[in-house]
Amino acid sequence: MTETVTLSADLDARVHRFLKAACARNLRLATAESCTGGLLASLFTDVPGCSHAFERGFVVYSNAAKHELLGVPQALLEDPGPVSEPVARALAEGALARAIADIAVATTGFAGAGAPGDEPGLVHVAVAARNRPTRHRRVNFPETDRGGVRLRAVELSLDVLEEALGGWG
Repeated sequence: MTETVTLSADLDARVHRFLKAACARNLRLATAESCTGGLLASLFTDVPGCSHAFERGFVVYSNAAKHELLGVPQALLEDPGPVSEPVARALAEGALARAIADIAVATTGFAGAGAPGDEPGLVHVAVAARNRPTRHRRVNFPETDRGGVRLRAVELSLDVLEEALGGWG
């Protein structure tokens, strides 16, 4: 059965606030999404009057897409694997390099039960920004259902984006 996600009013308001802050700083955003499957890009295009802040999004669910579209080295995809800090950083930096954006956010994780050895609820988020160090956060969420993990990954992405934005004068 297909799972859908429902945004809380708080999360919706938070997306609005973030985009308005990005607009106030004339920043353009890009996304590189694996476990969120384009959810961030969708949310960033939902806010009226802020569409100019979102430049482009990459949905890179497969390892081939991560490598071909964003230049993630095949060696990283093999070890430590696609759900890891080095891959999250490479996704964010690859999106930034391939977009006309000032800041890029990347998500990778295990949203729900998968192959043996997968760790449901594990998410890595990275934010790359021009002329700034790439930020990373790893969280093991208690939720293990796909929709719950995806929503928590969006919240985590906003946390890291807001931190990065706070450093912008």
